[in-house]
Amino acid sequence: MTDPLLSSYTGWPVIIGSGLAGLSVALHLKQPCVLLSPHPNGEGSSTQLAQGGMAAAIGPDDTPEDHARDTLRAGAGLCDEAVVRAITQAGPSAVETLLRWGVPLARDESGSLALHLEGAHSRPRVVYAGGDQSGAYIASSLREKVRATSRIHVLTGQSLEGLHHEDGLLRGVWVSGGFIPTQCCILATGSCGGLYRHTTIPLSNKGMGIAHAALAGARLGDMEFTQFHPTSLAAGPTQTRRPLISEAVRGAGGPLVLENGERFTEELAPRDVVSRAIAAQLKDGHQVYLDGRHFKDRPFSARFPAITKACHAAGLDPDTQRLPVKPAMHYHMGGIAVDHHGRSSLPGLWANGEVACTGLHGANRLASNSLLEALVCGKWIAEDIDAHSTPFIPLRAPTPRVPFLSPTWTLNDLMEEQAGILRHEDGLRALLEKALPLARHYGPALTASFIAWAALHRKESRGSHWREDAPTSRSPQRQSWTLVDLPSA
Repeated sequence: MTDPLLSSYTGWPVIIGSGLAGLSVALHLKQPCVLLSPHPNGEGSSTQLAQGGMAAAIGPDDTPEDHARDTLRAGAGLCDEAVVRAITQAGPSAVETLLRWGVPLARDESGSLALHLEGAHSRPRVVYAGGDQSGAYIASSLREKVRATSRIHVLTGQSLEGLHHEDGLLRGVWVSGGFIPTQCCILATGSCGGLYRHTTIPLSNKGMGIAHAALAGARLGDMEFTQFHPTSLAAGPTQTRRPLISEAVRGAGGPLVLENGERFTEELAPRDVVSRAIAAQLKDGHQVYLDGRHFKDRPFSARFPAITKACHAAGLDPDTQRLPVKPAMHYHMGGIAVDHHGRSSLPGLWANGEVACTGLHGANRLASNSLLEALVCGKWIAEDIDAHSTPFIPLRAPTPRVPFLSPTWTLNDLMEEQAGILRHEDGLRALLEKALPLARHYGPALTASFIAWAALHRKESRGSHWREDAPTSRSPQRQSWTLVDLPSA
């Protein structure tokens, strides 16, 4: 039975997700909309956990062209160049938007915006807030602005349970409280990192948005590309969501070393390179540490207060001790394939943020480009919806599908072993053999099946996808899939 309140939103744009990707769309729209979140205050979003900040070419020696060049280089030949150039060109105005919306971005002694240096960037270009609490500061400021915007209706405790489509068109969404008839839904449901044993993002993010979209017939892109952050904290209580040690720590001069103090890699190389270097050392029996004890001007704890708090919780003092680290699943470059307006292949369905695949990231995301993508593409989606809104065609509430996709997932270890940093055909087939029979009823299994299927078909190593049985990269070519492409369960 549908909550009567939901019926009052008939025909409205429905935004699923309350991280930056959802908030950006809501704030940029000119018409009334409803924003649904399963968690109060955006607590389940990856935005809340983002440390480094947002990349934008605003420095005196920087240009959007330089930013685009770094993005294309990190993407290993699979970026959509037109998207890259459009988003990096929009970077400076995106910073102005954050300031206009009240985000307290850090400034240096001269009063100019302070900039972090992060991996694979040719120069410092990451604006940030709160030292290493950028996501929390951004989300807090935007949520406050949303609360002050009367045309945005926020409903918490509501999660997506299904997309209703008829004749190839989106006609409504099933959420926890019932059914909302609409021809305009924006998915901003985040990542699939919760499929893995060790991840830096909220454990509830298990690719359900991707699964619902695929089940409704939407096309998916670049599903094989899963980025592992090189430096999650490998200490403290056993847990699956690992505290992240921002790339900004390495950008500030913190080296990666073995137990004997020896450096073994270029700390600011692209993330896939650093992650594989660390994984190789761990496989050989070494311990890997990030050493932040010797910064020149300010101690670690003053530069990175949130990371320091996480270290203290694990019984470590980053001002006096080296920090044990290991890679953990961090970001999915793939997702719902969208065009330059954020439209999916299912009319009426848009996607933004990590659940979407815009082509910006290619085979390997450049650090801190994700917040920029969510903010800029949120604006583009809102403009597209406002420009092309059509009168809603009345629809009687359909009979619910039984059963809805369940979020249950128990193959975290297998996912990490076979679809992690290092992959092999035998392992991917073993994963697919376990996941496919579950994909009909379990959303995470459907998303995992797409990742394994895409990884099997990319018979090369490129960016974050590394095949031990196919180490030589060939001509770059992007892949996309729909539900009919998967073998039957």
